[in-house]
Amino acid sequence: MTEEIIIAGFGGQGVLSMGKILAYSGIMQDQEVSWMPSYGPEMRGGTANVTVIVSDERISSPTLTCYDTAIILNQQSMDKFESTVKPGGVLIYDPNGITHFPTRTDITIYTIEGAKLAADMGNTKIFNMVVLGAYLKVKPIVQLENVIKGLKKSLPERYHKLIPLNEDAITMGMKNVVTS
Repeated sequence: MTEEIIIAGFGGQGVLSMGKILAYSGIMQDQEVSWMPSYGPEMRGGTANVTVIVSDERISSPTLTCYDTAIILNQQSMDKFESTVKPGGVLIYDPNGITHFPTRTDITIYTIEGAKLAADMGNTKIFNMVVLGAYLKVKPIVQLENVIKGLKKSLPERYHKLIPLNEDAITMGMKNVVTS
């Protein structure tokens, strides 16, 4: 099993940390992992994306042009990455801020109202974990207990008290992802 993923959005949406947690989760399952971030010079509001590869086999190159899954969090990323999903692949997106919705018919498209659900849960910072939960429902490439281990590994210890909230956010995403 090899899963090649692009996660893309604005800086500040937790794109890079979502990829990092997914990568650590793969490591916790003794899988081969590649995590390759790309972002602009802006601290927040600039574009950000990360390529994550999780595999049972050695990864020959972290550089990709086509993906099994695209997780899209803004319109610029939709415009750039919708066409890069392999036929038969998956595109998951949060419709908040999307004005031109995906149109491909050769991929499976899912939506997750991550921004709204995070706000309803009282903490917009867990937006990325809601979206991660949606992805893991659609493609359970890592087990939830390994995601929790990945959270512990990637979050500074002073934030470990927030792990239960993050776990709730992941569960919320799993329950609310829908096919478009």
